[in-house]
Amino acid sequence: MGDRWHGWGTDAGLLVLTFLPAVLSQPYVDASGPAWVSLTVYEAVGVVVLLLRRRVPATAFVAGFGALLAALVWSAGEGAKLSPLVFLPLAVLLYNLGHRGASWRRTVSAVLGVAVLGVAGLWLNRMTTDSSDFRGGVDVLAALAPMPLAWVMGYAARTRHALLAAAEQRAADARRAQALEAARAAQRERTRIAGEMHDVVAHSLTLLVVHAETLRARGGELPDWARAQVDGLAAAGRQSSGELRDLLRMLRDPADAVPLRPAPDLAELDTLADGHRATGGPVELTMDLAPEAVPGAVRLAGYRVVQEALVNARRHAPGAPVRVTVASVAGQLRCEVVNGPAARRGTTGAGIGLGLVSMNHRVGALGGDLTTGPTGDGGFRVVATMPLECAGD
Repeated sequence: MGDRWHGWGTDAGLLVLTFLPAVLSQPYVDASGPAWVSLTVYEAVGVVVLLLRRRVPATAFVAGFGALLAALVWSAGEGAKLSPLVFLPLAVLLYNLGHRGASWRRTVSAVLGVAVLGVAGLWLNRMTTDSSDFRGGVDVLAALAPMPLAWVMGYAARTRHALLAAAEQRAADARRAQALEAARAAQRERTRIAGEMHDVVAHSLTLLVVHAETLRARGGELPDWARAQVDGLAAAGRQSSGELRDLLRMLRDPADAVPLRPAPDLAELDTLADGHRATGGPVELTMDLAPEAVPGAVRLAGYRVVQEALVNARRHAPGAPVRVTVASVAGQLRCEVVNGPAARRGTTGAGIGLGLVSMNHRVGALGGDLTTGPTGDGGFRVVATMPLECAGD
């Protein structure tokens, strides 16, 4: 709507600047009735022609020249003169022809047509006017002589616009090429990281699972507490192996990121808690909602938060009691994990120190908040809140 109003405003201003000067100067040239009739009819036709100049530039130029020629010839035949400013609309039409006349064939045809009309008008003027004062001569030639400059200015403006458009297109092509190269570089880096992870992590994890399964096969030779530990180790290893395979596939080709196995969610928190208990850490799990009512992305994020919090508890506060609470509060999923002080010395140097950072990024991506910090009794507390209505599956 703004562009339309701008176009109408431009046309209105152009009509005033083009036609009003001739009306204001006409009384000083010839105030007779035939002069005013000729000027009025010509300007009425000229207004329509100028309004159509954008759609049909060549036709508008020929029609405008024809209307001007007819007004000059008729008024001369009646013994009247028009103001020299009646040539202003012709300059505008010539500029428009140079600026918008994309077809050289139509431009040349319009110029030839105007030449034919000019010769015909000159002949009619000679035939219908006896007095030399009303025959076209040097005055008409002087008014028409600068007109080609209007076409040159219009053509120059069109050329400049074409150069600007070409420059913008080249810039857009360069941006697309740069984005494509960045995507290729990112894909190469993902492939390299996937290869490194496969060579380093996958090999060690597979070896760990093999050893755990070997111990399970000889479970009769192990004490009861060791069998439970080995079962938990084998289950965790198998789960981690499956998730690692999905991650490597996503890194190698994001288009093939469909996981081979379902992503874990809140429905598996009981299994997660059992695995923590198997390591000697008591867990109290309270879940006051149905996992199916939570969007998929939030279910996965909530599971990962609890998983990472339990891992941190095992690492830094082994044997400490842990309380896990998952509930829906004011349209948000609230996951709280609180562990008490360590029952024995924690593992030194375990992990890479990015667990809390990863949790914060995951929760923040869903528009949630993560709060972590020590408790007054020497434990640690993790609280994650994520909106339920803004997340998608």
